Amino acid sequence: MSDATQTEAPSNLSNQDPLVQTLQSILSADRVLTSDEDRTFYTQDVFNQGTPAIAVIQPETTEELAAAVKAATSAGVAVFPRGGGMSYTDGYIPFVDQSITVDTLKMNKILEINTDDMYVTVQPGVTWEELDLALRPYDMRTPFWGPFSGKFATVGGSVTQNSLSFGSGTAGPAGDSLTGFDIVAADGRVITTGSGGGENGKPFFRHFGPDLTGLFSGDAGALGIKATISLRLIKRLPCLMGVSYNFKSFEAMAKAVTQVCREDVATESFGMDPELNRTNLGRTENAGMEQAIQNLLAVGKSQGNPISGLIAMGKMAIAGTSVFEGDNFSYHFIVEGHNMAAVNAKAKRVRAACGPHGSEIPNTVPMVFRAEPWQPMNNIILHPTGMRWVPCHGVVQLSRLQAFHDDLQALYDRYADQMKEHKIIKAAMYSGVMNGFLYEPVFYWEDSRELFHERVIDDEFLGMFNTYDTNLPGRELVHKMKAEIIDVFHKHGATHFQVGKVYPLLRNRNAPSVALLKTIKQQIDPDNLINPGALGL
Repeated sequence: MSDATQTEAPSNLSNQDPLVQTLQSILSADRVLTSDEDRTFYTQDVFNQGTPAIAVIQPETTEELAAAVKAATSAGVAVFPRGGGMSYTDGYIPFVDQSITVDTLKMNKILEINTDDMYVTVQPGVTWEELDLALRPYDMRTPFWGPFSGKFATVGGSVTQNSLSFGSGTAGPAGDSLTGFDIVAADGRVITTGSGGGENGKPFFRHFGPDLTGLFSGDAGALGIKATISLRLIKRLPCLMGVSYNFKSFEAMAKAVTQVCREDVATESFGMDPELNRTNLGRTENAGMEQAIQNLLAVGKSQGNPISGLIAMGKMAIAGTSVFEGDNFSYHFIVEGHNMAAVNAKAKRVRAACGPHGSEIPNTVPMVFRAEPWQPMNNIILHPTGMRWVPCHGVVQLSRLQAFHDDLQALYDRYADQMKEHKIIKAAMYSGVMNGFLYEPVFYWEDSRELFHERVIDDEFLGMFNTYDTNLPGRELVHKMKAEIIDVFHKHGATHFQVGKVYPLLRNRNAPSVALLKTIKQQIDPDNLINPGALGL
């Protein structure tokens, strides 16, 4: 059966169910959700629907989490951890009959901000927006400081999926900013990694012998459930600049961006193909004048002094939405420094790499992204017309980027007629990630919305979107093309973040390393009850 086919929600279970009763005694009745709607919603992600869980639990402490996990696994019931819910790779979706979902959003405390030893410790349900706001008074941030969905995406979910976006151009993905974890294993044991695992230790440093912290980074929740996360702190750099370019072709953009990646100067680096530029134009129009003014004011405020702020706001107002117009590939960079001389030096290197291949345009997009990083999800998880949305992605070697792109276009050409028939359009987003290039194909298609969309999108926005009849043939075709795109990534040796249950981590990999991973899983979760299916285990 295709995973595009939804599972019928079972009837609501009585609170007299022995496991539910036990979980209520560990937590409280109001933090063990058993309604059909809740059990359905928490087993959906942006794209797919799993088998509704027996119950959804909402622990608040490590002790509650550990006791609840032990109770479930002792009863032979699988446990699926869920963060902010922005996954599109079946990361927390159960495909077993007996499971509970752990909603971590009530584990949302920032436990320690230590500016002397430069680390911060949080519970997994803290969002990146909440962490950013808490660190601003200290003039600090983490090296990776959140994905674009950071208003909803949690620290726990991001390090579990090994997300990237803000800071990733030079600091890499979320996992590279970690100093340690408290991990709840399948039997309720709490494993502490990094320097915090010693008798007198604090989580200020990641390395002491083999890197156990790295083991649980990007594990898709297959090896244990994050109870606390510690990350390194760095000082915020006071000066920054956005640099934006248009390119007439993917080839021209790729030549420019790969050279910028080799220069290691852009803190953030992201781009869009012509279709996604048009989509963002639609999003801007949907957002309305109030959001436009808010963005203007945020950019002005971010400049640090009134004169620079007024100049930036004036340039942005003149540019308007022109940065999204035309049949161009657009690309945007953010460079930072301790002073404007350092920033200008980095920007000069970006322009030297891009100038021979494209034309510079107003830097509206990167400046808005930096000034207002935590955008609402209203215009992200649906197309501006209301079409459904799903991306996939791979990180490609810089030297193999053009060959991958050519193979991907050949795949699209083969499916062009079917895509037109089933009302599917494609787009792409790109990011520079240190010495790799993240290529993110995106699909939009006409289809009915799910409960996930109804709950996540603000009510006033839902009324702005078109609604469509259920389009199972279109949905099935998206699934099929996604699978074939993953095959193309595999052909070109790409890696993936957000592995979940979609990307083939174990496919054709070195046999001893696969055996080692399976042995670790067997040791920490012998009955395969922590997010079974994740990582392909």
